[in-house]
Formats: sequence, structure tokens, C-alpha cells
Amino acid sequence: MNSGKYVFAQLLQFVDRYEFDKCVAKYNGDFRTRGFNCWNQFIQLFFGQLTSRNSLRDICVCLKAHKNKLYHLGIRKYVNQSTLSRANEGRDCRIFSDFGNYLISKVRPMYSKEGISGVDIANEVFALDSTTISLSLKLFGWAPGKYSRGAVKVHALLDLRGSIPAFILVTDGKYHDSNTLDNLVATPDAIYVMDKAYVDFAALHSINVCGAYFITRAKSSMDFTVIESNFNIDQRTGLLADRIIVLNGYKSKKLYPDQLRLVEYYDAEKEAKLVFLTNNFEVSALEIARLYRHRWQIEVFFKWIKQNLVIKSLWGHSENAVNTHVWIAICTYLIVAMVKHTLKSKLSIYEIMQILGISAFDKTPLKDLIAQDQKNQNVKEQMLLNLFDAKS
Repeated sequence: MNSGKYVFAQLLQFVDRYEFDKCVAKYNGDFRTRGFNCWNQFIQLFFGQLTSRNSLRDICVCLKAHKNKLYHLGIRKYVNQSTLSRANEGRDCRIFSDFGNYLISKVRPMYSKEGISGVDIANEVFALDSTTISLSLKLFGWAPGKYSRGAVKVHALLDLRGSIPAFILVTDGKYHDSNTLDNLVATPDAIYVMDKAYVDFAALHSINVCGAYFITRAKSSMDFTVIESNFNIDQRTGLLADRIIVLNGYKSKKLYPDQLRLVEYYDAEKEAKLVFLTNNFEVSALEIARLYRHRWQIEVFFKWIKQNLVIKSLWGHSENAVNTHVWIAICTYLIVAMVKHTLKSKLSIYEIMQILGISAFDKTPLKDLIAQDQKNQNVKEQMLLNLFDAKS
């Protein structure tokens, strides 16, 4: 079916044009546009993310060089840098954020049955964190950061089953991480894993009232009273204590009047004592520690995003353009995740991205392209096993 189609055109088949057009119509995005509509803007920026173009100029130069192939790539026509820049500055970024949220709702269920290493629970598990992109305050005056510098924060809620983002928020650098909890609608029975920056007892109590759970690090200055201690713990696993507590501070006790659980754990690898605070009394203390360890998946996600999607060098200076850029990057990640699941590939999203990035103008069917790479990988693994057996 895909014989003779470019890889980039095959990828666009995974993008629901009807849903995208609904987002465009909602914000009247194509009002007074001629040839270069929102769809063409999206696929050109998607092309830039997929092929790791560093600027709008790079995207335009690359597409102009292949102008005879644009129709077959699904691109109506190439435009110059200023036209693409004006589109990013002027067209409502909510078009792309709404479409990104649609993709999230479609991709997350694909990975919902994936397990979490070392933890046997059926709950949804999320990691919440943010990453900061340093900027020039002169160019990005709307995004103040620390120490008289400019900065943009990308806040993400990552579903640990499949490492799929469930929530994205773009703010200036001074936006405190704990304020993100005010924009979060907690899912009953879900577990939210976060670091010390999110210790806001009013917000944490809201999560508790919703019937959801949180796991965070306790601050060393926290004042509390121990109500009950569990002495049936195996210290060989690294556990030091498992206690039920109530807060003592006048303000904190008023904001969080219910009981909490305090778990102390010694991390032998880092030679550090960790104290976890949670409202979950059902899972074991060791699972609490293991769940927090999986929080580092979101750090890996941010590192991967910065290294493999064009997000460090932003393609615009206004708040609207930056939001458009970040959401196109997230959409690219989600589309590749959709391709991975649909084609049942054992390769990682990173590996698939590398293959697709250098194969945009190739005409190999996607399934064969990824399957062939898996076949070669299996052959290499078999050769290594044979070599090992021969030596032994």
C-alpha cells in the first residue's frame, strides 16, 4: 500500500487530519490565509523536528532544495523563513496544544498495560517535574528567570507506563513548580511521584481528597508527631523506618489535617538517606521507595527531548511561538510513539526517531524499514552469542 511513498508521507498517515482541522476551526486558525494554512505550518515544523533542523531557515532551505518532492511529501508548497516565522508568532498556539492533548488521549491507552519494574500494582503512576531552558532576557522579555536571566520552564506529567506525557505546561522561569499542582486534575487511585519542590500541603491535600495518592520527599524542617511505627521491616532491603505521622506546625496542620506516612530508606548506590512522604497506606514501604526511584524516568524523558528534538534552540521569541514550538516537539514524540506501537516494534522511540530522521526522503515502507533494522539487530545479537559460545 505504501509502495513508492516517501517515509515522511507515510508518517503523515498516522496524523488524524480530521481532528487537526477541528482544532484549527475552534480557533479560526485559517482565517484570511491563502496557500500556507495551519496544516502546512504543522507538517513543515513536524518535518523540522523529525529531521533535527536547528532553525526555521534550515527547514525552508531544506524543503526548497527538494521542491520537486514536496507534493509527494504531503507539503503543498515551501515558504520562506519570514512567512513561517509570522505563522508561528501569529497563529494561536492552542491549535497545536489541543491537537497535542488529543494525541496524548490516543497514545497513552496504547501503553497502559506496560509494567513497572519491581512494582506489582494496577494503579496509574505518574511522575511530575519540570525542565528549564535558559534564554536571553533581551529577546524573551516575557520569560524572566533567576539571576536576571531569561528562562522558560516546561512542566510535564509523565505516565510511567510507556513514558508518555499526560500533561504539559509551558511557563516563564520564575513560575514555582508547586503551582503546577493547581492546574492538575487528579485521577482517583492514581499515584503521583514528585520531588521536594512540590511539597505544598494545600495542593497535596486536594490530591488526597480526590482519592488519589502522592509520593514525595519530606523536607528536613518538617515538624511532625509519630502516631504509629511498623517494626516488621527488613533493613537488608535498605528500609530504615515506616511510620504514620501527623503534622505539628500550625499552618501545615491546618492545610493538611489528615495522617501521613513517612518511609525512611537508605540508598546504598548514592550512599544517601531518603525520607519519603505519602498518603498511601496500602502498598508496602519498599514499593514506595521503588516507585520514587522510577521518578527518574521523567529526567530521562527531558534529557531525551532536549537531545533528540529541537527544543534548546527555539524557533521564535514570543510566548505564542515558544508554545507552538514546544507542542510541535511533543506531537512529534507522540506520533513516533504511535508508530512504534502500531508497527509492534521492539526498538525504542529514540532508535525509531534516528531511523526516521535520516529516511524522510526514502521510499521504503515503514514496516519494512523498522523490521529490517530489527532483523539486523537480531542477526548481530546471534553472532555475538555464537562468538561467546565459541570462546567458551
